[in-house]
Amino acid sequence: MSKRAFGPLDLLLHRAAMRRWRRIAARADTLGLDQLRRLRGRAQDLRRTADRLLFVTDGRLALPRGDTGAIPKPLHADWAWRPALWCGPISPPGRAAVESRTTFGDEVSVFHDCDISELTIRQLRNTREGDLAPFGLRMDVFRFDGSFLSLVIELPANAMEGLGRRHLLRMNAVVETEKPLRIFARLNIRHGPNTEQMVRELPLADSDLAVDFDLAYTKLNEKRVERAWLDLIFEGPEMNQVMLRDVNFSRRPRAEV
Repeated sequence: MSKRAFGPLDLLLHRAAMRRWRRIAARADTLGLDQLRRLRGRAQDLRRTADRLLFVTDGRLALPRGDTGAIPKPLHADWAWRPALWCGPISPPGRAAVESRTTFGDEVSVFHDCDISELTIRQLRNTREGDLAPFGLRMDVFRFDGSFLSLVIELPANAMEGLGRRHLLRMNAVVETEKPLRIFARLNIRHGPNTEQMVRELPLADSDLAVDFDLAYTKLNEKRVERAWLDLIFEGPEMNQVMLRDVNFSRRPRAEV
């Protein structure tokens, strides 16, 4: 974008637009309903644009160093992605007594079967020098009377474009736990009426970890791939705190043998 867009003329136009909207807001109580409907539509357009800009700027300005949310990609990777929860601020940033199927951002949901939820989840800013993701997720589990707890991450549509059995799908994560805990990652790919599943246990000996899913070992129908999601399954999470400072994904074609 040209530097002129941020010059003196741009500042004058911005001030003029702000004065106009302040005048409209001051007169809103006296305007007719037809006028209010038209103005409401325009105001919503402005808010959507402003919200998108704030999401990106808050995420990038929150980065603890010069990186811009880089995703560590293996050699020859043809796709990489980090869910919005780890990229920019969500609203609300946290919830207590989290019910099953509660969503955080557009791609992340929590599932459990507790009768009484004593689960708290909150988005936090990463501030350490080595953090690539601007935001992280903290999950505090107190008494847990259920049999399962999982964090479900929906992969975007472009992850399915050209996806085939020649691919390896990788999940990178930075995980911290208050006390030892087993965490499993289960990849689910729906193709037609069938769903392929692959399970890996996270190697928590290293907080900065990666797990690979080799699709060559599946019966994936490449022409009918519809949807993919990943379950992070926490085994025995009671009285524990889990920090997911980063979660991101990439894929690459496997080496030909």
